[in-house]
Amino acid sequence: MPEHENTSYTTEEIARLLKISKLKVYDLIKKGELPSYRVGKQMRVDFSDLEAYKQNSRSGAASAPAAGSGAASSAPPHAPFTLPPATFSTPLHLSQQPAPAAKSAGFNIVITGQDMSLDILATHLERSLPSARPLRSYAGSLDSLIAMYHGESDIVSTHLLDGDTGEYNLPYIRKLLVGFSYIVVHMLARSAGLYVQKGNPKGITGWRDLQQKGLTLINRELGSGARVLLDEQLRLHGIRSAGISGYSREENSHLAVAGVVARGEADVGIGTEKASRIIDGVDFIPLIKERYDLVMIKKPEHDPWVNSVIDILRSPAFKNELSSIHGYDLTDTGRVIFET
Repeated sequence: MPEHENTSYTTEEIARLLKISKLKVYDLIKKGELPSYRVGKQMRVDFSDLEAYKQNSRSGAASAPAAGSGAASSAPPHAPFTLPPATFSTPLHLSQQPAPAAKSAGFNIVITGQDMSLDILATHLERSLPSARPLRSYAGSLDSLIAMYHGESDIVSTHLLDGDTGEYNLPYIRKLLVGFSYIVVHMLARSAGLYVQKGNPKGITGWRDLQQKGLTLINRELGSGARVLLDEQLRLHGIRSAGISGYSREENSHLAVAGVVARGEADVGIGTEKASRIIDGVDFIPLIKERYDLVMIKKPEHDPWVNSVIDILRSPAFKNELSSIHGYDLTDTGRVIFET
């Protein structure tokens, strides 16, 4: 047996060899196209399995349903639970609260995500733990989890829908944080759906209307929870993204997407209700209630501030401050969703 046939590769090595992103490697593993096994915290793929995948790809069989899966040949044009091919390609942009000169000692806690509730959490955390320096990074949900995997974030927010199960966040967290010990705590729930121009001139009522001829979409960036929601809904409804005008045009926030629709540069965009209350000239069509959760890595040295975060989420002061913001459902705020 040739020596290389006993070789195995990490996900990072597979990504380099195939010239694809690490998340794409995870996606192939998730779909069973690339058999793998775990050694400690690392996923590994044998040489023979990698070669078999490459051969299948060349023959055009890599995207076909696995034997015995029971999938019909008329399956939707998107694979289930497909992670975007782009992965955390730009560095985290951190904003420190307070300014660096305000404190000379203490420890940093990087809070990653885009919702303003995280800014409020950072303020409460600083009051609760004077030695803590909350640092804010405004990355999307998938990129935030990747940052946590690389040790670049301490508190991550996610709102990622797995269309096949209807479950938020946990399917992605379990896949990306393999080998980690973590806790998932519910932050809030909120309505997500479609922004349309005032008066809804295109008569859009749901996801299926995105295949209307002459409709122009404004999209969110790869790695954002809104983009995952859109792609999952397109897959579930059998709508090909290639047939949607504007699918490749991206903006990096709900406000920016709503603004493009309000200016008439697009007919429809995806986001949360709150932005529609801020931007004039758009109506909002609620289609799903999404769960917005926090993920924190469990380590003995993290225990004091992890407990402080949970106490803050459950405190009347924090909930009262969030309750003044339209569109937040705080019914389960502070509830532990999952803990390893």
